[in-house]
Amino acid sequence: MSIAEAGEFGLIARVVARLENGPTTLLGPGDDSAIVAAPDGRIVASTDVLVEGRHFRRDWSSGADVGHRAAAANLADIAAMGAVPTALLVGLCAPADLELSWAEELAGGLSDEAALTGASVVGGDTSASPTLTIAVTALGDLGGRKPVLRSGAQPGDVIAIAGRVGHAAAGYTVLSRGFRTPKALVEAYRRPAVPYEAGPAAARAGATAMIDVSDGLLQDLGHIAQASVVGVDVSTAAFDVSDQMRDAAAALGVDPLQWILGGGDDHALVATFPPEAALPPGWTAIGKVHESTGVTVDGKPWSGPVGWDHFR
Repeated sequence: MSIAEAGEFGLIARVVARLENGPTTLLGPGDDSAIVAAPDGRIVASTDVLVEGRHFRRDWSSGADVGHRAAAANLADIAAMGAVPTALLVGLCAPADLELSWAEELAGGLSDEAALTGASVVGGDTSASPTLTIAVTALGDLGGRKPVLRSGAQPGDVIAIAGRVGHAAAGYTVLSRGFRTPKALVEAYRRPAVPYEAGPAAARAGATAMIDVSDGLLQDLGHIAQASVVGVDVSTAAFDVSDQMRDAAAALGVDPLQWILGGGDDHALVATFPPEAALPPGWTAIGKVHESTGVTVDGKPWSGPVGWDHFR
């Protein structure tokens, strides 16, 4: 059955049936608006858009996979502020002949990923469109903490990372070359493994700046460097290249460091900490903040790709 055959309200009914309310949802889907608790008194908000053919392909990923990816892209932004996600709002624009089951799988993926953080999908909207597009807005709560901005890094700070980098980019390269293995890399592209709890943990540990790695480690660190007016240097010796990534890189003729330093979509968290701070569990030091500006690798300019640009 297509969504045109089900109709708008049939689609909405099927989608809502796949959603579960989290602890901060006071009123879920069904009225003109949802009601979400904001215990801190401040609401952290972020939004992201995924467009078919630009951000995902249905022949590469199931509806559930895309749901997980769409939710993760937004939930990671909330965690990168040191906040805890509370809710998602989703806009779905789809061709009329899209299979209803695919939309249901999408809703399930969105709901399941949100549940990993204690959040839930509380509402949204649907529309017909020739291009399948998913727009997600995430809300979060700071729990009384100060937000961790991009602009707080100081010379002498330690750069640290939580989560994996390079795996999703490797999976994308594998898929784009027409392969489906190694499975671990392909699955990393399809469904990010985001260390959501590491964001609030970093905030409690005194992180001075933080960002999620959505577009590429060097590019996103460049945002911190620019906002903080500092230089950052990354040490390649800090990264372990897995055997699967190394083997895939050799087979495809790619330097695995290009995936690690320039690949996005893993949604790891990278932050800066005062040199005397103890890094929380799950965080690994990968470099230093210094005076000057810009991003370097092992003390030198990096000549490879630095990350994703939506308009290039």
